[in-house]
Amino acid sequence: MTREQQKRVLIAGGSGFLGANLARILLAEGHKVICLDNFSSGRRSNLAGLASPERLQIIDHDVADPISLAVDEIFNMACVASPIQYQEDPLQTLRTSTVGTANLLQMAVANDALMFQASTSEVYGNPHEHPQTEDYFGNVNPIGPRACYDEGKRCAETLCMDYHRARNVKVKIARIFNTYGPYMHPDDGRVVSNFIVQALQNKPITVYGDGSQTRSFCYVDDLLKGILALMRAPLNIVGPINIGNPDEFTVLELATQVIEMTGSRSKIVFEPLPQDDPVKRRPDITRAKELLDWAPKVKLREGLARTIEYFDGVLKEEELESLAVRSSVRPSTRKVGKSEGAIL
Repeated sequence: MTREQQKRVLIAGGSGFLGANLARILLAEGHKVICLDNFSSGRRSNLAGLASPERLQIIDHDVADPISLAVDEIFNMACVASPIQYQEDPLQTLRTSTVGTANLLQMAVANDALMFQASTSEVYGNPHEHPQTEDYFGNVNPIGPRACYDEGKRCAETLCMDYHRARNVKVKIARIFNTYGPYMHPDDGRVVSNFIVQALQNKPITVYGDGSQTRSFCYVDDLLKGILALMRAPLNIVGPINIGNPDEFTVLELATQVIEMTGSRSKIVFEPLPQDDPVKRRPDITRAKELLDWAPKVKLREGLARTIEYFDGVLKEEELESLAVRSSVRPSTRKVGKSEGAIL
């Protein structure tokens, strides 16, 4: 890569699942990368081995607070994406998607930078249209417990399009469907990571509802190829464009497959379906095929095998660290005097 081809790229949410995988790709291509993250859900370990003052800069910062940086491209991956996590602090979730997106758009204005907005299939809510096309406006409950994320992402799309129309900001919007793969957080609460971690630990696998609700799972490598194809497409291809895998599975099918692939002794237990949880989820990717020449290639079984291997390594590493900590703590054999009390 020549100096002229090398870009200075900002990834907001750079320590998260998608951000860390994207950073690896961009660094391998020869670009300079700035990872901006407040580490509320992302993990510093996701960037381990990547730190290089010449090529990678890590900034601990909340995207909802203004910051000025010189950049050529912006990838807005900031915002927790798991229902459990984003409902823990709904006001911060909403602030990240709205104020944070506006801050990045202002940065794009200042730098004449190209900005990518990671939107979501959640903008379709609990859809009445199936599969979901980009022209479908969705069925979102604006006052429900998931609204902080759903409506926050819808507002982020609005901001991007208004900055594009009013201030000529170069933007790209992708609606990301269920994605999985290495560098997911073991406790992020999403269905693939939940099932794999529970199965590897031989714990009960929690299925909400009767398991008949469907999802379409896209392996992270495929997803990022779609995102980069969108970013490198002509500027008049703005989006939103669905990026996801149209192969549809029930949640119960996923649970059964994970148990079989891990050789787990886990049993499936059923819990009530959360409010506003989508019953069906499947992208229509016609637009991505026609405009980006993109379609996913990794089948679910292959992607699950890679993801299981990753989580198996993470859990074993955490177990070794826990054993090391416990073995370093030795109970005191010194006698405790009456005046010293017996608080250990």
